[in-house]
Amino acid sequence: MPRFVTTDDVTLHYYDEGEGRPVVLVSGYGQPADDWALQWGALRGAGYRVVSLDRRWAGGSDRPPYGLRMSRGGKDVQELLAHLELDGVLLVGQSMGASHAWAYASLFGCERLAGIVSIDQSPKMVNDPGWEHGFYGLTMENLGTFFLDPANVLGTGRGRAWQSEEEVDAKIRAAGGRGAVRDITPDTFPLMFDHACQDWRDVVSRITVPALIVAGEQSQFWPAEHAHATAALSPLARAAVVPGAGHPAHVDEPEAVNELLVEFADSLR
Repeated sequence: MPRFVTTDDVTLHYYDEGEGRPVVLVSGYGQPADDWALQWGALRGAGYRVVSLDRRWAGGSDRPPYGLRMSRGGKDVQELLAHLELDGVLLVGQSMGASHAWAYASLFGCERLAGIVSIDQSPKMVNDPGWEHGFYGLTMENLGTFFLDPANVLGTGRGRAWQSEEEVDAKIRAAGGRGAVRDITPDTFPLMFDHACQDWRDVVSRITVPALIVAGEQSQFWPAEHAHATAALSPLARAAVVPGAGHPAHVDEPEAVNELLVEFADSLR
């Protein structure tokens, strides 16, 4: 299993398969790289090299008691690209993985990138009078305690009904992954809090490569309108809403998401 060691001595696992322009996939909170198994075949079949990162505290990567912040996540992505000597990358993140992509762009710019895809992640999770596309019920007043309630971490009952972990795991294994059971522990709550505090709108507005902002029409976490509101921040960005999909749109409606990813990747050639 391929691995590399970060500059803060954490061993991170990744998958690297296929040939062609690299597509780097970064999964969401608690999800392993295998969460992308339903995209692997479509991307490789379209002529792309597919690299999927197990973030720290996910899958086969280390679980250190430090580095639980978005800035370190962005640095981890940068070190993966440097380790593999990747350029012209389409960087794709789902949920917290998208925040890792914005953290990378904030810290290192877009020099190594050909494009960015965010899948169902509002760039600002806290709602206020100037932004009403954040996490349902999350405000500055309750930010400090909101995610201490497990019900809030898993969604508030809005949107599409969640597939069970057993259903998702079976789909991932059938597509060639090693399973994708979510791994969330209290040790990673500081990471979720840091994630929730971020506002990536200024980063989106300054990107120098095309971006695709995808929303699940029936996301459990935020209104799908966040995609169009985010895309409006940059002339290089466009939005797409996946009908019927919840927050894990790439698992709920993989064929629709794969079509979007391949079409967008092809447009960057």
